[in-house]
Amino acid sequence: MIRKLLAASAVALSPGLCAAQVVLTTSLFMPQTHPIAKGVFKWCDEVAAATAKRVSCKVLPKPVAAPPATFDAVRDGLADISVGVHGYTPGRFVLTQIAEFPFLGDSAEATSVAYQRIYERHLAALQEHKGVRVLTMFTHGPGDIYLAKRAINSAADLAGLKFRVGGGMVNDVGRAIGANVLLKPVTESYELLSSGVVDGVFLPAESIVVHRLETFVKYRTRVPGGLYNTSFAFVMNEDTWKRITPADQQAIGKLSGEHAAHLIGKEWDVADRRAIQQMESHQVSSAPSPAAFVDDVRAKTQPLEHKWTEAAQQRGLKDAAKTLQEFRSEIAKVKPL
Repeated sequence: MIRKLLAASAVALSPGLCAAQVVLTTSLFMPQTHPIAKGVFKWCDEVAAATAKRVSCKVLPKPVAAPPATFDAVRDGLADISVGVHGYTPGRFVLTQIAEFPFLGDSAEATSVAYQRIYERHLAALQEHKGVRVLTMFTHGPGDIYLAKRAINSAADLAGLKFRVGGGMVNDVGRAIGANVLLKPVTESYELLSSGVVDGVFLPAESIVVHRLETFVKYRTRVPGGLYNTSFAFVMNEDTWKRITPADQQAIGKLSGEHAAHLIGKEWDVADRRAIQQMESHQVSSAPSPAAFVDDVRAKTQPLEHKWTEAAQQRGLKDAAKTLQEFRSEIAKVKPL
């Protein structure tokens, strides 16, 4: 009997079994009520269930690095998993701007899943995320125009106004349509608006409520398909991935990619709808963009596509224009889960 107990103890303490237990330190710079955080938490729960808790997440009480340093923090092992915004480090990512153009779509879920498909087919092999393992790519919902003092009815109304933007393509879009833009993380939006440093923001509906901006925002100008989008990546440290057993890696793989894009995108769509209702209760005026303004935006931002295709081809994407067209087609094909 004693021998059996000793043998069982030895098995339980064996290095192989200990190594199979992996706790993923999870660093997020957004509030836990944010749709990204909710999507990541659901992913973590699914991973724990699929691996019989051999792989689990531990959410850190605060982020290990400022938002622009997220990818490097994961690469360097300061956290095992996190979500980064590509536009927060200008010039570092080019291919990811494919998901940031105007008029892409009205659903974060559809755009995110289509984006992940395009990433797998055309972008992953070009290694812009070298040093980290990409679990999924995704976007937020359509970005609109929010202002504190007056609505936007034409491009001329943008003259003299300053907007907080998150970087990436929205920076170029804002300049192209005549806005004065200030590149800052979304976490600084409250201070910038409340102090009057900026007159407005370009954001999806969800972000207005999550970052408590509905007190200062009085006008929302809706843009069909979004004035812009923002590209995100959910990533894991490469050494951490190697510590996970092949069987558990396979289980995690099934829950990543398109599945995770659906998960986070759906959370964002729900949050956008809820935020629009809350803004209505705060008497935020909401109106669609006049057709002439939409046509003006389309004309002024068209050169950005040509500029991007040239830059993307320099990064190794052979037919960037065709890939962008394929992306738009994929968005229309996505069926919500």
